[in-house]
Amino acid sequence: MTNQNDSVVQYFTKDDIALISLNRPHQINAFNVQMRDELYEVLSLFQRDTSVKVAIIKGNGTKGFCAGADLSEFGSAPSQIIAREIRWQRDLWGLFLKIQKPIIAQLHGFVIGSGIEIASFCDVKIATKTAKFSMPESSLGLIPAAGGTQTLPRSIGISNSLKMLLTNLQIDAKTAKKNGLIDRIVDDEDLDQQVFLIAKQISNIEAGLAGSVRKLLRNSLDHEIYTGIVEEKFQSKKFLLS
Repeated sequence: MTNQNDSVVQYFTKDDIALISLNRPHQINAFNVQMRDELYEVLSLFQRDTSVKVAIIKGNGTKGFCAGADLSEFGSAPSQIIAREIRWQRDLWGLFLKIQKPIIAQLHGFVIGSGIEIASFCDVKIATKTAKFSMPESSLGLIPAAGGTQTLPRSIGISNSLKMLLTNLQIDAKTAKKNGLIDRIVDDEDLDQQVFLIAKQISNIEAGLAGSVRKLLRNSLDHEIYTGIVEEKFQSKKFLLS
């Protein structure tokens, strides 16, 4: 990784909590190739870091968590298809799913496109009252390429996903919570404190146990319920015997 001051993704730790910050505040943390590469490196570091049990992902600056993909990069490649293929060569989203530690999304301001997709891979999503959410890819002639068509319906259902993906609908925090896109709304000035308190609560759980619960829950929609119950019993016995 580059020096923290030059990085577009920063990594710090406090006690047993990792703080991962998207750091392009003047671009509302628009997601570019450098951010993808650095976020992949930082998440890999978080996965290996035995001193931390939980991570918080936030966006630096006052304007928003993430304004979506940096479309200015598309013009620097031969075509949008090639640009997007380059953008997703690293399996960042697969890495999100493999990590066996809880991740909290700390959301404020604009949460657009890739911002929603990043948050959807997190386990707990906390937003301010003034946060705004949208998925504008279709209006730009694009299909979401960071898991949006798969993670969004798991959170808010197919009908609400269609509204967001096909009409460029912008929703506020209250609607996002009602639909299941986020878990909690807090006052803007309380965001840092409230997210840190939740992270501390999670960090009090034994690390391996939290990872197993995360894995069981995330896999629960991908197989029959009986298969999940068998795996749950196996994991439960493993911890009782450890």
